[in-house]
Amino acid sequence: MVDALTEAEVVHQVRETWQDGGWILTANVDIVRAISRDRTLVELASTATLTVADGMPLVWAGRIAGEEIPERVTGSSLVHTLSRAAALDGRSVFLLGGAPGVAERAAAVLQANSPGLKIAGIAAPPVGFDEDKDSLQSVIDSVVLAQPNLVLIGMGFPKQEKLIQRLRAIMPNAWYVGCGAGIPMASGDAKRAPEPLQRMGLEWLHRLVMEPRRLARRYLRDDLPFALTLLAGAAVRRLRR
Repeated sequence: MVDALTEAEVVHQVRETWQDGGWILTANVDIVRAISRDRTLVELASTATLTVADGMPLVWAGRIAGEEIPERVTGSSLVHTLSRAAALDGRSVFLLGGAPGVAERAAAVLQANSPGLKIAGIAAPPVGFDEDKDSLQSVIDSVVLAQPNLVLIGMGFPKQEKLIQRLRAIMPNAWYVGCGAGIPMASGDAKRAPEPLQRMGLEWLHRLVMEPRRLARRYLRDDLPFALTLLAGAAVRRLRR
């Protein structure tokens, strides 16, 4: 399911195929758990051009099973590296998601870090916009009208991926990334874990401390047991070989 690519290789592939378009699924434990329980999400995920391991348990599971995954590639990091690539290649970026004002601040940071970056557009749809036909169409129209080369969508899985699917049907020659919290992290409204915690696969713990009420149930009741099962299954597959 996960492509064995470094972040540099992902960026290189996008730069080589700007004109072709595609989309990147940034898979973490929560996303893999959701996919494992819903056939429609399996079908959705299968249409991704690239699937990267946005979670150390996926990297570890691949290595335990003997399928080398070189490194973790996160959506929050791709926001920066792909924007830098877009600036170098004269391509444009659309930021979609976040609370009002967040995408604007993220755009300013990205432009400061990548001089010459073209921001094709910004949109912060209200919660529930995708449940209203007219609101959804308005968002789609705003992206299509801007004709960006790269669309960064931070709305959480599977909302962002379903929107990517809708956009690709109309505008297939763009690249799309479902980046989760990548936009508020780029703006500085949300903080990433210190690098040592990232390397140890404990970024989830940092986020849990920052947002315990929102994330405790998901991380501790749902994702942690699933991650342990994932690692155990990888070990069994390795032994059977």
